[in-house]
Amino acid sequence: MPRPLGELEDAVMSRVWKWNRPVTVREVLEDLQQERSIAYTTVMTVLDNLHQKGWVRREAEGRAYRYEAVSTRAAYAAALMNEAWSRSDNPAAALVAFFGMMSPEQRAALRDALRIVEGPETTSGETTTGESENPAAPEGDSGR
Repeated sequence: MPRPLGELEDAVMSRVWKWNRPVTVREVLEDLQQERSIAYTTVMTVLDNLHQKGWVRREAEGRAYRYEAVSTRAAYAAALMNEAWSRSDNPAAALVAFFGMMSPEQRAALRDALRIVEGPETTSGETTTGESENPAAPEGDSGR
């Protein structure tokens, strides 16, 4: 599990993830300069550090490099959540507390994600939409 990104590393990676293509130091610099005063060499050092840590790969283009993310921001967030959860002495309680912090929209996204991960249930008589194939089942009861 990677350690969390620092503030400037996150600012740089946010752009690399958002643009979803190989980027130059100059592109990242120009975008960052809209928010803060920062030097070219600082951005170059951050991207080099991210390369050394395995967050980005780079390909030479003339005298410069183009940098590209190795994984997605979603994978990074998932790894952070998994690490935090696995360090808990009571994982079930940690999940309950985490779910309690979620907005209704986040809980809906969680339910959607669980449906995707679990896939279609072929052994319980459910269709891929989660509706019961048993016409005698009460409405809203999918056999769970």
